[in-house]
Amino acid sequence: MIKSFCNFAFIFVLLSGTASAVPAVVDRVLDGDTFAARVTLEDDTKITVRVRLLDVDTPEIEGKCQREIDMALKAKARTMQLLPSGSVVNLFDIKDDKYLGRIDARVLMPDGQDISKILLKENLARPYDGGTRGSWCK
Repeated sequence: MIKSFCNFAFIFVLLSGTASAVPAVVDRVLDGDTFAARVTLEDDTKITVRVRLLDVDTPEIEGKCQREIDMALKAKARTMQLLPSGSVVNLFDIKDDKYLGRIDARVLMPDGQDISKILLKENLARPYDGGTRGSWCK
């Protein structure tokens, strides 16, 4: 476990140290605001990392009420449309996440559209600053 933590810490330093876009190939969408992607580091090392969309929160699939679960499934379905498996996106503003093995990033499609802004505009997400998340069960 210590070795994997050290490897992840090293990878995070490499990713977060870049000033330009980091291209990533979408592997699979986990939920409305998180997906797994394959990234090639500067030394040609290929890794898979979980990416959480920066500045947004979508409902949880394991939600506390049926409304939250239904909303979560809609958000995930839309994110899957925007980020199909095999598509290439660009990661910007990469930050460490509170969960080991995951990063936070601004994610742009090749045409420059920001995934977070699309989800916000379509009312599938809400702004999130990293603090306490409110309930979706209202």
